[in-house]
Amino acid sequence: MTALAPPLTGSLLVCGTTSDAGKSFVVAGLCRLLARRGVRVAPFKAQNMALNAAVTPDGAEIGHAQWVQAVAAGVEPEAAMNPVLLKPTSERASQVVVMGHATGVQSAAEYHRSKRALLPLVLDALSDLRRRFDVVVCEGAGSPAEINLLDGDIVNLPLARAAGVPAIVVGDIDRGGVFASLYGTVALLPDDLRACVRGFVVNKLRGDPALLGDGTAELERRCGVPTLGVLPMAGPAAVADIDNEDSLALDRVDPEPVTSTGDVLDVAALRWPRVANAGDLDPLRLEPAVRVRWVRSVSELGRPDLVVLPGSKNTRDDLDWFLTSGLAAAVERSDAAVVAVCAGLQMVGGRIDDPDGVEGAPGADKGLGWLPVSTEFRGGKVLDRPTGSAVAGPGAGHPVGGYRIHHGRVTPGAGAEPWLRAAPGGDPLGWWHGRVAGTTLHGLFESDRFRAAVLAWAAGRAGRRWQPGGLDFGAARTARLDRMADLLEAHLDLDRVAALIAEGAR
Repeated sequence: MTALAPPLTGSLLVCGTTSDAGKSFVVAGLCRLLARRGVRVAPFKAQNMALNAAVTPDGAEIGHAQWVQAVAAGVEPEAAMNPVLLKPTSERASQVVVMGHATGVQSAAEYHRSKRALLPLVLDALSDLRRRFDVVVCEGAGSPAEINLLDGDIVNLPLARAAGVPAIVVGDIDRGGVFASLYGTVALLPDDLRACVRGFVVNKLRGDPALLGDGTAELERRCGVPTLGVLPMAGPAAVADIDNEDSLALDRVDPEPVTSTGDVLDVAALRWPRVANAGDLDPLRLEPAVRVRWVRSVSELGRPDLVVLPGSKNTRDDLDWFLTSGLAAAVERSDAAVVAVCAGLQMVGGRIDDPDGVEGAPGADKGLGWLPVSTEFRGGKVLDRPTGSAVAGPGAGHPVGGYRIHHGRVTPGAGAEPWLRAAPGGDPLGWWHGRVAGTTLHGLFESDRFRAAVLAWAAGRAGRRWQPGGLDFGAARTARLDRMADLLEAHLDLDRVAALIAEGAR
């Protein structure tokens, strides 16, 4: 049998020594590699904690990473691929989403006490995927050796043990201490969980692999776990941070290399404390003549051509940060074009009312008043994937699509001009006035002609002689997923990986 090709069946769990070690990267790369070889494969993450989410075709909410991994696998994303999603609302509480639908907000302590009851549901979701797909590539969360949390762990090695799935552990060598991290992970585990760990992957190596010497062999001698491969650091031209949902990755994002020799459009994106769905910026970051910067202070704002106000999981608190930091006043003074998405739209409107405390403490706040709209938070969450077009203003006449995922219902007031409208002849998806355009639609910049037109509008306002680069974002995403698969193909022992997957057959 050729490695990672039919008739391969089974499952594998990919854990990491830390968050942002490369679990999502390896899972997406394996899904793509398997799909290219004719294996029907699905991703799975029992419990995800992220503020970046996506909506499936049937209206379920899952982690954005699992949505992208399904794209890599060439299959429709579904709730079973991420049965539990935690969306932090504060330092100590999260909204809990189960099988695609929000069930309420729990403190960390409350969730820890209750999550063991979710294990049967998680196992059923995994079992369902294993029945319908040849291979399921599972992703862990954080570290599998958090000894204070092992008794209620439903996403790492206790899941692997219960489901009979072998595991590998990915370590980030770029941060240093990778051998200690890998060895320490195994050493801290109880015997029954230690037996689940069947391989290591060293990730993000800069330079010559020969510099590792006999380190991997010595690591295997000491703990009995072989290293299945050493992956080089993947720079911006390879995969960078496109589709990355980890906040650690978000905070170290560097601007994409600018390849245009003409005018470069400067885009400033506000980095709220609770920023959500940051992937809305990815298509802009890939444009050849666009530079996207995350901005956290007035001094960082500079004189951008376009300001993007992204989503947030706590609109009122992040609005308070926007105001008290001085950034709101600075953006207003800048005269730059503004595109506000979801929570950003709510902030630039008028009254924001949350009487039941759906998203934080009950109460109401006054928005910035840049658009004549108001917002009321309600318990039921809007989850859909509308398509439509820009009917006026920036991008007028061009098709647009994406997804909506919010509790806040936005109501237009007098003078609010529809910007985007669902097709055919449906409800408004956004409004605009002057230099400010706002929408409830995430993913809108993935629509290529619409994105180019909006950027041209911002460039025109700024007096830039800017030309669109002809980016096909869907093709660019696929190309990056292919490069991830190529990297794994070149640097992993695929025979040993295939053998481990086969051990995880039902």
